Amino acid sequence: MDLSDHRAAVLVDKSFEDLEFWVPTMRLREEGADVVVAGREANTTFTGKHGLTATTEVAARTLDPDRLDAVVVPGGWAPDKLRRDEGVTTLVAQMDAQKQIVAQICHAGLVGISAGIVEGRRATGSQGIRDDLVNAGAEWVDEPAFQEDHLVWGRVVKDIPAFCRTLIQALKEA
Repeated sequence: MDLSDHRAAVLVDKSFEDLEFWVPTMRLREEGADVVVAGREANTTFTGKHGLTATTEVAARTLDPDRLDAVVVPGGWAPDKLRRDEGVTTLVAQMDAQKQIVAQICHAGLVGISAGIVEGRRATGSQGIRDDLVNAGAEWVDEPAFQEDHLVWGRVVKDIPAFCRTLIQALKEA
């Protein structure tokens, strides 16, 4: 349990990608991290693209980035909803500014774009957002997962194991 002194927020919203939410959440908890589920509002239950549910504990706008070690943004269609919330984008931008871990997989790069943190950086995700990332100034990288500075990127569902390994390693080294 190497991450027992770490706290991470995992973001969720309507039509999240079930495995991209639940697998990193469980891996972080398995390593001993304190994980809080956050979204646009507290106490809201969402159904994922494949039928699993997740309930927010807090609104992202209420989280103090000084009390977090990481924010994880799963994919699915949820990032398109999350990116429209100022509390979410402010949290992600503040975590980036403080060089805290910001982990994004699949469509999650949409949140990074709206938070203004991708320009001039390498990024990956679903092919569906490749042009969005490039147009926002990112350098597209077609790799399953990687870390650059404090940003952790994952491509798609099949790359969740590599994404989780990279996320856990980044937190252990932070």
